[in-house]
Amino acid sequence: MGQGFEDVFAQYGALLSRVANSYEANDALQQELLQDIAIAVWQGLARFKGDSSVKTYILKIAHNRAVTHVASQVKRIDTHHYDQDDIGSDGYVSHARSPEVETSQHQSLTRLLNAVRALPVQSRQVLTLSLEGLSYDEIAEVCGMTKNHVGVVLKRAKQSIKQEESRA
Repeated sequence: MGQGFEDVFAQYGALLSRVANSYEANDALQQELLQDIAIAVWQGLARFKGDSSVKTYILKIAHNRAVTHVASQVKRIDTHHYDQDDIGSDGYVSHARSPEVETSQHQSLTRLLNAVRALPVQSRQVLTLSLEGLSYDEIAEVCGMTKNHVGVVLKRAKQSIKQEESRA
């Protein structure tokens, strides 16, 4: 293959972290999911044949692992609902802005993440991959659907997010 796990994770670790963040709201479970994704990527790199880009390949692994995670969390009897107002500083907030601007941006980001997390899994996958800059063809490959279906799912996901934002 040419690229080792360390190289791949150095290059795509932030991307994988964003995938975990889009599927899990709780920080501790988010880190657990990211670790599961990292292990799955490490194991999967040995099977990589170069039929797609490394990015597409690891995103497919990450999304499959995230879907499994969500399904297992739904089945848990003791699943808790976590307060999104407790989201900590994630490096995206600049301390040079006024507290009002920071609070407003934090609230907007929280609403957006909640809206994305509320989407059905397939819509969440497609939207997240689109936001990461993947083409319809790449998204179709990762999600196992047709290019046209990607377009339909993405359009519906965006409409759902816009509706949620208009309610806020």
